Amino acid sequence: MSETDAPPRVSSKPVDPRLLKYASASRGFFVAIAAIAAAQTAVIVAFAWLLTHAITGAIDGMPRAELAGMLGALAITVALRAVLLWAREAVAARAAARVQGQLRARLVEAIGVLGPEWLGVRNTAALAVTAGRGLEALEAYFGRYLPQLVQTVVATPLIVAVMWWQDWISGLTVLLTLPLIPIFMVLIGLATRSVQHRQWRTLQRLASRFADTVQGLSTLKVFGRQHRAAASIERVTGEYRRETMRVLRVSFLSGFALEFLASIAVAIVAVSIGFRLIDGPLTLAVGLFVLLLAPEAYLPLRQVGVQFHAASEGVAATDDVFDVLDAARAAGDPPAGARAPSAQRPAAPDSLLILDGVRVRRGDRMLPPVDLAAAPGSVTLIEGPSGAGKSSLFAALRGAATFDGDASWGGADLRAFAPSAWLAWAGQRPGLLTGSIADNVTLGDPAPDPATVRRALDLACAGSLDPAEELGVQGAGLSGGQAQRVAVARAFYRHLRGGAPVIALDEPSSALDPETERRLWHGIRRLADEGAAVLLISHRTSARAIADQIVRLESSEVLA
Repeated sequence: MSETDAPPRVSSKPVDPRLLKYASASRGFFVAIAAIAAAQTAVIVAFAWLLTHAITGAIDGMPRAELAGMLGALAITVALRAVLLWAREAVAARAAARVQGQLRARLVEAIGVLGPEWLGVRNTAALAVTAGRGLEALEAYFGRYLPQLVQTVVATPLIVAVMWWQDWISGLTVLLTLPLIPIFMVLIGLATRSVQHRQWRTLQRLASRFADTVQGLSTLKVFGRQHRAAASIERVTGEYRRETMRVLRVSFLSGFALEFLASIAVAIVAVSIGFRLIDGPLTLAVGLFVLLLAPEAYLPLRQVGVQFHAASEGVAATDDVFDVLDAARAAGDPPAGARAPSAQRPAAPDSLLILDGVRVRRGDRMLPPVDLAAAPGSVTLIEGPSGAGKSSLFAALRGAATFDGDASWGGADLRAFAPSAWLAWAGQRPGLLTGSIADNVTLGDPAPDPATVRRALDLACAGSLDPAEELGVQGAGLSGGQAQRVAVARAFYRHLRGGAPVIALDEPSSALDPETERRLWHGIRRLADEGAAVLLISHRTSARAIADQIVRLESSEVLA
């Protein structure tokens, strides 16, 4: 079962405690919202008391001056309630923005901790939807659901207590009927959470399908399969539409059910008060005061059920984010005696890279052992037929695959260091981003150097490209060969800036003509002569001219 098809996990907790752990901004938010909720409750009780005394006073012939003062106080409570509502929304909006930023930052950090190997088996489009639209839905979660939940926890007990103090029969009636709303809310919420999770998974699947189709559109066009891909997207879109309508139906049904229960409960309180007013044991002032408070006792619970639907998409997204953060937390706790990966450079640039019996794991396969020693100033050419494990070896070096055996740089175990601390890499896919060519070459450099950018482009045979040229998605605007050379220039730039003593290039000339390839080999040789340790994968026999040593892998040695 794929990740997007996994059955939804229904949480029984109104608020996931991991929110407080991973987003520190949420802690102050709860304190502020609780204070505002307490103030709102006091205003609600004051409004009911003032309105009751204004009505009974008007009936009893209260002097106009005193009645005007009572109405003025009522106006003040109305204005104060409006100010508190504005303050709650402002606090919620600010907290939502801060929590979104914190969770996005933690998500990026977590993916960095989990590494390329973890990311390589995940649906990146689904992760993008989670980090984008999913976390944007936290605005409804923080702006509506959580404030209403806190309001319920604070206001409902206080209002019931005031009602009990004034009229214990009405208080007991509310206390007995109030649990009906949470019971039905939980039952409906379970169904809503399940439906919402299916809708969320369908949206992730739609995003993945669309991203894959756009990326492979040229191939689909060549083989005449673009219409089938469009039909597939249309089918998933139809599923998403049906899931969305199902969510809306459940939302409207639950809203009706909660409103109906609350109305019946308030009616019971009203009928009880009416009979006792007729019989005489209850005064009009107490009965009216309690009757005004009764709807307010049920309102927070009703609103929690209603706002839960608006926040359910954000809840589903945070579940996915928390799963990633939990996985990173577990992966970031090394066993006793082990060292956590360090971002610092493991050794001096003139150190030796040694692989001794390195066997890469790829799924259920174990590749044959590889032995090599790459010294600064040398070019090590790795040859072999397709499927022999050449790219898998590079994947292990950059942390995208696990391996057995010993791998060291300057005598230090490579597993103890982040690949970015010692390796500059350019793969078969350029991996360019939206932005200028210079931005792509200097990726990760907080203080780019234009002169080094120009030299890296020249060494990669891309000197004719304008570093200021803007590229589209995935490097749109460049040919395949140009994009490949920009990716190679990025690896060169990282080395030239002192960030990586080792350069690993996977088929850097596959899209180049012979003359450009010859110039590229010349640039690689120059970097090696200046002290770089270069690992090169190439099917081109011309690469042998610049190699100091050749390591050959055979596909027949791959073990199942």
